[in-house]
Amino acid sequence: MADITAQKNISETTPIVVGESTATTRPSVEMREVRKENIKEAQALLPFYRLSPLILQWILWPFVRPLFHFFIKFHILGLENLKALPEGVIFAANHSSELDPIVVPAALPFFSRFRPFFYTSRERALYVRKHWYQHFYGENLFKLFGAYPVIIGIRNYALSLASHIKLIKERKSVIIFPEGGITLDGSLREGKGGLMFLAEKTGAPIIPVAIDGTYKITFRDFFYRQRKVKIAFGKPIYAKDIFSTGYVKVQEYRPAAQIVMKEITKLKKNLQTA
Repeated sequence: MADITAQKNISETTPIVVGESTATTRPSVEMREVRKENIKEAQALLPFYRLSPLILQWILWPFVRPLFHFFIKFHILGLENLKALPEGVIFAANHSSELDPIVVPAALPFFSRFRPFFYTSRERALYVRKHWYQHFYGENLFKLFGAYPVIIGIRNYALSLASHIKLIKERKSVIIFPEGGITLDGSLREGKGGLMFLAEKTGAPIIPVAIDGTYKITFRDFFYRQRKVKIAFGKPIYAKDIFSTGYVKVQEYRPAAQIVMKEITKLKKNLQTA
């Protein structure tokens, strides 16, 4: 069991964090209404995109897994930590590359009971670094692979993560990158509170996942076999072991997420010395 003594650091003095905003940044009424409409649209699409992730992920696995073993010397640790878990798990991983969402499912066996995996993603408008990002992320093709947007800016975890709560309660597994985006310098950042909200509201175990070797990986690195990518699955972490009381205050979620980030950091350091 992960070290849960860090829960002592969760105090009522922590700034209130709801969704991705603080009490000092209140979205406009217009913005809140727009984002609520985005939520309704995402939830309406849920039934349509149930089957496609399963089909696509099963089709791709026999091709992706051998390619990874050949080109990036794929090394997997910690699968024994998943053996006793039921369906409906939250995989929380560090995020260093666009390759990470493919690395996690590729690391599990072909007949894994956790497949299909569903993802948390940002809204389409937030992928502005490159033009092609907006045409892939947040569009139907991205959803076909199991990605559903987390609606940010409305200061409400329940609405922001409504689709993912529904998926987990249906015993689907979700892959989430708690940092909220790809690291810019290779170091792990602070985790977002939505991770612990999701775990606390659904009762699903969190599996900390560390990925090493994907930071700034290029096509040249991949095809010239110049990288070794490692992934480790840690022991499950349960929200009930972190939140000892029956009622959880909203300002407690973000500090609690750092407990998971601490476990991911430990796993990553172990991979780097393995």
